[in-house]
Amino acid sequence: MTTILIIEDIPDNAELARKALTAGGYATLHAPDAESGLQMAQGLQPDLILLDLGLPDYDGQTLAGWLRADPQTAAIPIVAFTAWPEETARQMAVTYGCRGYIAKPIVRVNDFLAKIASFLKTN
Repeated sequence: MTTILIIEDIPDNAELARKALTAGGYATLHAPDAESGLQMAQGLQPDLILLDLGLPDYDGQTLAGWLRADPQTAAIPIVAFTAWPEETARQMAVTYGCRGYIAKPIVRVNDFLAKIASFLKTN
């Protein structure tokens, strides 16, 4: 089963993503901060990382850099999960080696799942 690591500090956002992904047939893992997200990515090797850019300990951009620099996690696709304005999110995704971005909050579950599937296909 395809596993997605959700790195998100706001419980409601993480839970909504988890429910949508589970309904879409994915297994999920959750980390509430960058440090635990890094450890989970290294140890559990998810198929995709859904990464909030505004985390409490280190920002998502820093974590994305660490994940890209680590041979254990460099090939795992990262998708920015953010409420930032669209153009800012797009620029951050490119700058920090993310496959793309998904806007928060999740409004249409089917659209969210279609985006996740497209990011997994390009892996």
